[in-house]
Amino acid sequence: MTENPAATDDPAAALRRRIDTLRPHTARIWNYWLGGGDYYEVDRVAGDRIRELHPGIGEYARADRLFLGRAVRHLVTDTGIRQFLDIGTGLPTADNTHEVAQRLAPASRIVYVDNDPLVLAHARALLTSAPEGRTDHLDEDLRNVDAVLERAARTLDLSRPVALLLLGVVIFVGDDEDPYGIVRRFMDALPAGSHLVLSHTVTSPALPEVDEAVRFWNEHGTPRLTQRTPEDVIRFFDGLELLEPGVVTCSRWRPDTPDGNPPAEVGIYGGVGRKR
Repeated sequence: MTENPAATDDPAAALRRRIDTLRPHTARIWNYWLGGGDYYEVDRVAGDRIRELHPGIGEYARADRLFLGRAVRHLVTDTGIRQFLDIGTGLPTADNTHEVAQRLAPASRIVYVDNDPLVLAHARALLTSAPEGRTDHLDEDLRNVDAVLERAARTLDLSRPVALLLLGVVIFVGDDEDPYGIVRRFMDALPAGSHLVLSHTVTSPALPEVDEAVRFWNEHGTPRLTQRTPEDVIRFFDGLELLEPGVVTCSRWRPDTPDGNPPAEVGIYGGVGRKR
């Protein structure tokens, strides 16, 4: 379980003491790029610098959020999924997982997992549930697979299909920490019919500005990012049945484009896989 030395204090005060306002943090910068207000001056400065290095980065944030919405809608309406384990929640914004799912199926159950104190403080205040369903929030780390599953089982029935959402979070797990094994352990614990929804920033010779932005981030921000190639991202779905169109730039995963033209590509790849 994530260590919290102030666990016996007032929870809100304990969370505030864990917030580092001296270094930019990815969840707060993501919120800034999405037009939110939950960030500090240090995050705005870093976010603007990254945008100078890679002007399209704000579109990445929006594309990833829209990918989440499309994937959740598909899982609810086309596969009947009613349970979601969303790890690496980030700061609440428009169309969070429970809002998308419960709009279509009010009885849906969602467990959010994050270990950033600012995210947790806002999640407890903003991520409410429809009366028919249930929403919970866990202060945990993706790497603590057993603890996440044990605590999630208080809200989710892990004998029934679950959608595991890992959007923009595996990038914070280094290659020396067995990221593929972590994802596999989660999916091994879930029953047939469960799905993995995953997105990941990629490195590619066609996207040198992304590499430059990541280098800047790893020098100044927290936590550090690990980039992977599109082929590396596909490996997270080994053993799963990949839904069409496979692992692609997330802006082009079943896009809602009325004119039929494909959206612009972004440097975040995503996909949805089903456990047989």
